[in-house]
Amino acid sequence: MSQEVITYPGLDRPEAFTQEELGWRPWLQGPEEQTLSERQYDGLVDRSRAKNDYFRLLALDPDILGARTRTDKDIFYNATEGLPRAERELAAAAASRLNGCVFCASVHSRFASHYSDRHDDIQRLLDGGVETDLGTRWNAIVAAAVALSKTPSQLGPGHIADLERAGLDTLSISDVIHGSSFFNWANRLMLSLGEPEAPKRS
Repeated sequence: MSQEVITYPGLDRPEAFTQEELGWRPWLQGPEEQTLSERQYDGLVDRSRAKNDYFRLLALDPDILGARTRTDKDIFYNATEGLPRAERELAAAAASRLNGCVFCASVHSRFASHYSDRHDDIQRLLDGGVETDLGTRWNAIVAAAVALSKTPSQLGPGHIADLERAGLDTLSISDVIHGSSFFNWANRLMLSLGEPEAPKRS
């Protein structure tokens, strides 16, 4: 079934990567909240996500959305072992910065700042790009995320060795790999379905 593409001629688009909270506008019409079926709510996992344009659009395929949402939640909220939450968010922010997903970068950079208390370093990543020097450990995480985001085969033994030298154990390295890979895919999905909106100023 074909759908008409929605355009936003007067949309206030963000001019740069930011840690501010952004809006997001879909290019395709998703279901309205009041029309969602129980199967679609099951796909959302968290019913409050029904108020989000992006997740309602993905609810057009609730089974895939359910798998996507559970994977996303496991990556960021199941952090009692392996990579700390701040560095999971860092890897997602780095992938988003490389891929040009301004909306995803804003979300994950904000969380990385919150959990690491390194707001200025995160802002330097957004401003300067993925080559920004953030110190040995964070450089190794960003480099691995970037390699995976360019194409998975670019991640090589040197990246793993750098992560090990930076103090990451096997489980933490696995978190870097899986979190970065997932967000590389998530960025590209979001980039194909809509665009960010700058925060409204009072």
